[in-house]
Amino acid sequence: MPMGDAQRATRLGDILVMKLLIDADFICYKSCAAAETEIDWGDDVIMVTSKFSDAYTNVLKEIGKILEAFMWDQPEPILFFSDSKNFRKKIYSDYKGNRNRKKPCGYVRVINELTKTYEVIRMPELEADDAMGIYATANPGNIIVSPDKDLMQIPGRVYNMKETTLVTEDDGARWHLIQTMAGDQTDGYGGIPGIGVKRAVTIFEKEGYSWETVVKTFKSKELDEEDALMNARLARILTATDYDTANQRVIPWTPTADYRIDDGTGVQAPAS
Repeated sequence: MPMGDAQRATRLGDILVMKLLIDADFICYKSCAAAETEIDWGDDVIMVTSKFSDAYTNVLKEIGKILEAFMWDQPEPILFFSDSKNFRKKIYSDYKGNRNRKKPCGYVRVINELTKTYEVIRMPELEADDAMGIYATANPGNIIVSPDKDLMQIPGRVYNMKETTLVTEDDGARWHLIQTMAGDQTDGYGGIPGIGVKRAVTIFEKEGYSWETVVKTFKSKELDEEDALMNARLARILTATDYDTANQRVIPWTPTADYRIDDGTGVQAPAS
């Protein structure tokens, strides 16, 4: 995986080529699902079929739309996919437990075909979001492409299929703490009962964006710091500092007691 040199982009002659780090899980899933057809044979038998060429064409069209949005920059796309295993399951066994639907027809074959034309990255036990976060922070200057709000944790430019947002390091750190308290029902972790994003923002704006505020709020609902830390680790999208590339190992996010974003004090404790 080309990320150790922390290059900002690739030079072709005098042209600086920007890279688009694309959440291809999202694109491939919806494109393959759109190519499926159901045949009802009666007698309680329904068969799902798909035409590979239709699924693959759908994916290429979606990638083309993204490239058109940046046509003046002539970007190079890199496609990111999630691994079949997920390290968050080791933190919380019910993580994404409500997502049991099989991948649509042709999903794996489409990915294999894409590797013939595009650079494709899939990292062991990581979701596409994490691989994108690691790559983006190791190679600043590129653009993340994803509709997933989780990527707003990663500093840099994020294109959500509608507009591009510049995310600062403090913006990303704040959003991580907000998601820690609010949870994500889609991903299957609850955060603090009764607290959503708006309520979490209100609390942080009053009390300060700090780990102390997080723990205090969890305890107000009879949850302890271990519950807070579990949710924080589930919510966190990995960056280059959260991953040991040589050993392909996640470095668990561990805040210091005085971790605070407002004034820059408090840093992540080193991994043991």
